[in-house]
Amino acid sequence: MAKHPAKPLALTLGEPAGIGPDITIAAWLRRRELDLPAFYLLGDEALIARRAKALGADVRIASVSASEAESVFAEALPVVATGERTSAEPGKPDASSAPAALASIRQAVTDVREGRAGAVVTNPIAKSVLYRAGFRHPGHTEFLAELAAEDGHVPQPVMMLWSPRLAVVPVTIHVSLRDALAQLTSELIVSTVRIVATELESRFGISNPRIAISGLNPHAGEDGSLGHEEQTVIAPALKALRSDGIEAKGPLPADTMFHEAARNTYDCAVCMYHDQALIPIKTVAFDDAVNVTLGLPFIRTSPDHGTAFDIAGTGKANPASLIAALRLASRMAAANIR
Repeated sequence: MAKHPAKPLALTLGEPAGIGPDITIAAWLRRRELDLPAFYLLGDEALIARRAKALGADVRIASVSASEAESVFAEALPVVATGERTSAEPGKPDASSAPAALASIRQAVTDVREGRAGAVVTNPIAKSVLYRAGFRHPGHTEFLAELAAEDGHVPQPVMMLWSPRLAVVPVTIHVSLRDALAQLTSELIVSTVRIVATELESRFGISNPRIAISGLNPHAGEDGSLGHEEQTVIAPALKALRSDGIEAKGPLPADTMFHEAARNTYDCAVCMYHDQALIPIKTVAFDDAVNVTLGLPFIRTSPDHGTAFDIAGTGKANPASLIAALRLASRMAAANIR
């Protein structure tokens, strides 16, 4: 049996009209078969009951406190109320969606920071729904960083997509390509890679992690003939990182660093912008990749997919990525390295 953390995992509701409830129920139904860590869902018990009925799922639901979750997990899906009811139906977000999703995230962070949970695992949110309700963050990652702020200091969140076959980190995240180019600096690359190196060692148990750094331009700039950012922005960052003792190699052409032989030469690939990192991992590990937020004072993982409104409530949603996220959060929490 796997080693599980001493405290249950706090699982957020995500967008209530999406597949978050579906995959939560599916994961709980496989808890014994897969030896899953204990978790509890922060949300609306009535919504979960409605979704279970729509799915034809034989699931007992227990309304509990966080401290009671582990004791009932074997026999019932623990649901901890957030105080936000939601009327959203599968595939049909409504005015209750955003308050329910955000309350769940806030409570999960509070629970882990106050010692009631071992880690935060988040179900997918619908950013467009949140934006219409006034949400001002680009995504989950940035919102979690704000919730993690201490004494006015907001930590730098680093988004990692992890799978057993590949781990990637984009230096710039949820911005347009034009804005990504404007944001990219040597300092941002250095601070990002330092966080990656530290957490690969402390959270993943990798001594002296090997980090591959992509170029920005085709063929990593082709010696300046296809762009100068490799020489003026990335090379100075690499020099600073190596002086820190970090094993960082590059800049590497992004089109040749993700085949199987290349992947075996590093522990994580750090790329310059969102799609440069996410297209490769979603190609090789679409069903079991996990979104991990590094740089926070708590552990956070998430499935690496969206809300899938078109299949919510149909029973077609694949829980593999959520199961992987629960397992990785459990592994990181059980290590308790720092």
